[in-house]
This record gives sequence, C-alpha cells and structure tokens, in this order.
Amino acid sequence: MHNSWDKNDPKDAQVILHLLKTGLGQIWHDPLTNGINDAQELSKTHHQITLARTRIWHSLRNHYFALYFPEIERFIRSDHSEWLISLLLRFPTPASISELSEADFAKQAWNLVGRRVHKAALLGEIHAVVRRSVGVPVPLDSPAIAMFRLILEQYLELSRRRVQIAEQAQGLLANHRDSRRLMTVPGIGPSNALTIIAEAGDLRRFAHHRQFLKFCGMNLSTHQSGHFRGQTRLSKYGNARLRTVFWLAAQSAVRMRENSLRRKFDDYVHRDPLNPDLRRKAYTAVAAKLARIVFGLIKSETDYRPFFEHSFQVDEPSRRGPLGRLSTP
Repeated sequence: MHNSWDKNDPKDAQVILHLLKTGLGQIWHDPLTNGINDAQELSKTHHQITLARTRIWHSLRNHYFALYFPEIERFIRSDHSEWLISLLLRFPTPASISELSEADFAKQAWNLVGRRVHKAALLGEIHAVVRRSVGVPVPLDSPAIAMFRLILEQYLELSRRRVQIAEQAQGLLANHRDSRRLMTVPGIGPSNALTIIAEAGDLRRFAHHRQFLKFCGMNLSTHQSGHFRGQTRLSKYGNARLRTVFWLAAQSAVRMRENSLRRKFDDYVHRDPLNPDLRRKAYTAVAAKLARIVFGLIKSETDYRPFFEHSFQVDEPSRRGPLGRLSTP
C-alpha cells in the first residue's frame, strides 16, 4: 500500500480494493433492467447501416462515377442524393441517355428526379452533357454495368433499411419520458436523442454534470509520469459515440441563429475566425456545453428554455472574411 502506484505496479488487486473502499467506482447500468436494450440495438444497427451506406457512396464516387459516368459528378448536391442513384439505376451510362431524344429522356426520367428541383432544366442539362461524355464506352448489357447496378441497388436498399429503423426508433421513443425533452435542445434531433438514450441510459444516476462529462470522455485530463507533465486536453476515455453525437449537434446548433450556443462559438473565434485550430476548440466547448445542458434538463426534469442574447447584433465575427468584411453565405 505504500509503494508507488504506476503502470508497472504488480499489486493491482490492492489498488482496486482501495478504489472500491474509497468509492471511486462506477455503477453498472444494465440495459435490460433499465429498459434501454431495444434502443441500444436500434441505435447501433442504424449506425452500422449508415457506415455501410457511406462506404458504398465513396465507392460510387471514387470508382464507378469516375469510370463510367464522370459527368454526373456535377449534379451531386449532397451525400444523400437518392434520386440520382435511382436515375443512374435506370440510365447507368451516358450512351443509355444519348440514344434517346431530350423529350423521351425527360418523359422516362421525370418521376425519378426529386421534387425540389427544376426538373425540365435539370434533365435538359444532363441530356446535353452526356453527348460529349469521356466515360468508358462499355455496352449496357456488360458484366461491368451489371456490377455497377448491383452497387446502386445496395445503396438504395441500405437507405430503405435506414428509414425503417428510424421510423421504428421514433415509435419506440414516442412514450419515452426523456426523448421529447432532448429534442427541444438546439442541434439534437430524433437520431441524436436515440443515441444519447441508448448510450447514456438514465442520466439521473449521475450526481454531477462532471461525472457525465467524464462518462462521455469530455473531461480535461493531464498525463504525467514522475517529473513529466503533459498538456491538459480532453481525456477521450469515455463513450466515443456520445462525443460524436454532441460534436455533430454542436455543429448543427452553431449554424442556427440567435441562441447562446452560437454566441459561445462566436466568442471563441472572434480573434481569428478562419483559424481551424481555434474553430475546433470552439466546437469542442459548444459540445461540452450541450452535454451539460442535456444533463441539467434530464436531472431537473425541466424543459429547455431558449435564451436569445444579442438578438439585434448584425455583425457576426465567425462570418468575417480575411479582410474583415462579412462573407456571403
């Protein structure tokens, strides 16, 4: 008990016994007993399907689009352009479009294009660019195009599965006492609320918000050994998925107008808005504040009350350009 306790100490049992005696332990939160096992399975499956769909999307953009239909790259609006995948499943090569007249192509592809676009102009532009395509001229019935269509079908199938899981999770959380309160926080939607409930369980078991931050791995820690003392930074020893959720929620909340989270971000980056390291620290601070807000709402069982500060301020430091002028959105 009087020896030094470092990573080379063979008396680990004595160290563990001392931690138990002093109460430095963590209560096991059984998913089955606390009724979050179903939420955990839905959340983790939704996460794995999202990762698989992202991998397929990267494969499409880096290989299949560049090889067989490089001109389609200019029409990608986001990483979730399912209408574009459906269009390519029907017309996988430029030759399958160029052999049709513009009117026939527009008629066949009209129901495949999303509703929030100018369909006639979009389809006319696609028909115009395929006439000078530089893609590999492979036959439409070749095995290569068959594999291309197989990957497109896998992407659409994963998208459908993802929507089904989201709908099932929404029904599961409809009667949950904390889900509605979580979704009132800026940046937290149904998917983020599901992950928080699945990974953190009942937040009321934490006595202080610092314990919850440590559970998430968002507490500050300093590595030291002997006379060496490292820098103080995030420990990242907690739940990685919770850190990811709060980080993504912080990015979404900062894009909103007139909330204290946006103001906190502006206060961090006003000295140098284009500094990526400073912006990363600002996002981390906002994510930690979101975690404290979530813990406070669940612990006190109160609803989120937005506080609009500096609502009449027009000059936003985080949007300044390199010459001090406001950048256009």
